This record gives sequence, structure tokens and C-alpha cells, in this order.
Amino acid sequence: MAERIAAHWMQRADLARLNAALGPGQARYVGGAVRDTLLGVTVKDIDVATPLDPHEVMRRLKAHAISVVPTGIDHGTVTAVLPGGPVEITTLRRDVSTDGRHATVAFSDSWQEDAARRDFTINALYADPESGAISDFFGGLADLDARRVRFIGDARQRIREDHLRILRYFRFQARFGSQPADKEAEQACVDLAATLKGLSRERVGMEMMNLLGLPDPAPTVARMAELGVLAVVLPEARVAPLAALTEQEIRQGATPDALRRLAALLPAEVPLAEAVASRFRLSGAQKKRLATAAGRISGRENPRALAYRLGRESALDRLLLTGESTAPLDGWEIPTFPLKGGEIVARGIKAGPKVARTLQAVEARWIDEGFPGADRVAQLLDAELAANR
Repeated sequence: MAERIAAHWMQRADLARLNAALGPGQARYVGGAVRDTLLGVTVKDIDVATPLDPHEVMRRLKAHAISVVPTGIDHGTVTAVLPGGPVEITTLRRDVSTDGRHATVAFSDSWQEDAARRDFTINALYADPESGAISDFFGGLADLDARRVRFIGDARQRIREDHLRILRYFRFQARFGSQPADKEAEQACVDLAATLKGLSRERVGMEMMNLLGLPDPAPTVARMAELGVLAVVLPEARVAPLAALTEQEIRQGATPDALRRLAALLPAEVPLAEAVASRFRLSGAQKKRLATAAGRISGRENPRALAYRLGRESALDRLLLTGESTAPLDGWEIPTFPLKGGEIVARGIKAGPKVARTLQAVEARWIDEGFPGADRVAQLLDAELAANR
């Protein structure tokens, strides 16, 4: 693995201005931007570490007319608002105390001390903005080369500092890891899995959704189940349907979707889906969609009728979850029912429940016939009115 990086994003003029404002030797790129550049993965977020106090960082940036927001200044983080996108700048830190959920930190001037408090070796890589030279204090380059996800130092200690690192480990394993996995890391996750119960359900839900949104989380989720970790956060889970869904998504060219994958893990029971959505603190729209997916009926649903009634997204969920083809929805625009209540009233039906029932009856036949045009809808209305006389 190379010991320096060179990437197009590093040539950005706004980043050059930022680094010049902080001063020579006062900034290094850190974490995901360095890791992903080494792997040839698209860099989404850029983080900078600095030995400067956050108030000094803000002073220097403002002096160079760079907009800066104190997004987490108590913990050493400010955000530079740049034309190419926001950049988080965090002062080097060391942990003073931790309780598995929160950490009390003190600012530091030691790059190695800052690296020592991070979770995995592959996330503790720093790069000089000028030369691209990498600082690697804990063997992250070798681990990245071997696709090995390894905790920095003692794995159990890292997890005791932040229990969420158990789920982060499996997310990083799904994204970057290879098999066999690091034995110490896995065993530490198993031994301390019960500590996940002390975390907020929202944090657990967010981390699980991040994992499920990866290209193919099924093998890792199956491993979590095998190790007994999954049962702690999602005891209702069944892993086999997730693998089947992932295969369907790949075969039918569907975009991976975390919420759909969560639906696959759960039995098709609406109350259970709603309970899990509440437990994970999902939004109202997500809860509704998860419950709709739980109402699936294998092999009995017309794709276009389903999309008309539930919307395209929920229709795709149900079809993929039951292994049915989504091809009937390719390039198909959901039509608008070409009949209004006023047209029925104009035919002599008094406004009220009878108009609504007539609309529903005609609409049901319209759907069954494959959404014919307005002329056919007029015939269906004639037939419905005649039958009701």
C-alpha cells in the first residue's frame, strides 16, 4: 500500500486556501478521505485534523475570509463552509473519560495521541495536504492492504469506550473487510454485545440502517446472527430472506435500499414492523413504508395495480421481497383516474356516499382492466349506473 496519496480532490483551490489559513504543518487530512483515496473509492467527506485550538482555528479562517461554523466546538470541531463543500476541522484530542456512550475529551498537540483514540486502524491514517505523505501509527496501511478491520490497541477497551463500535465494526467489515475476519475484533464484539442494550435506540437504528444500505450486507448480517450480536439489537430478525432480497436487487438491477432490507429481515407482520420502526426511531414516512412492505402477499399482486395503490417505491419493495418481476413498472408512469365525482353527480346521482361507492367500483374495474382510457371509463360508469338502477 502506498505511503502517500495524490488525488484530484486534493488539488481543490478552496482546500489550498483552507490549509494556508491554518498555517504550515497545522493540518492533515484524516480518516475516510485518506482511506477511500487509497482504496480508489470516491471520497464524499473531507475531514481535517489540527493541533490548533478550535477558537484559534475559527480566528484564522475568519482572518482569511473563510466562513466557519462552530458545529461541535466543545468537542473541538468546527466546519469550514467552502465552495467545494463543507470540511470538518477537529482539534487533536485525547479521551479523559468514557462511559460507553459519551466521552470527555481534552485537546492535544500529539498526532499519535489523537490516532490512539480512534476506532479502527484503517480510520487512523493522516495525510499531509502538501506532500500527501501518510502518517500511520498503528499499522493501518497493512490492514487496508489486507482488507482487515482491526481495532486500535485492545479491542475490548475500544468497545468499552463506545459500545456503538460493535455495530460500526460490522459495518466496516461489510464495506471493507475480507474473510477470515480479525479474531480479536469478533470475539470482543461477542463478549460485549450486551452493552448495546445501553445505547439509545435511535443510535442503534441509524447504525443498522447504515449497514443495511451497503451494496451487500447479507453475509455480514448472517455472521452477526451466528455470533449472537444481531439478536441483541433485532431479535426478530431472520437472515435468509435478506440474502434472497439482495440477489433479487442485483438480478433485477434495483438500487440497494436499507429500509427494504430491514423489511426482509422481519417477518411479514404489520404490527411487528411498526414496533421495530418505533424502536429504531424511524420517521413517520419510513414507518408507513416498512408497515406497507410487511403487508406483502407472495405471488398474488399485480405490479401496476400495486404501484397505483401504494406508490412505485412500496410496489418495488413488495415485488422484490416476494421475488416477483419489477419489469412491468420499467418506464411506466402511474396514471391518474380519469373520473371525478362531479361527473357522476351530473348523471343524476345525489352527492354523498353513493357517489363515492360508484367511483370506487368504477376505479376497481379500471385497475383490473389495466388502466384503459377515458372512453372505456365512460363505458364502465354506464355499466355501474345501470347495475345500480
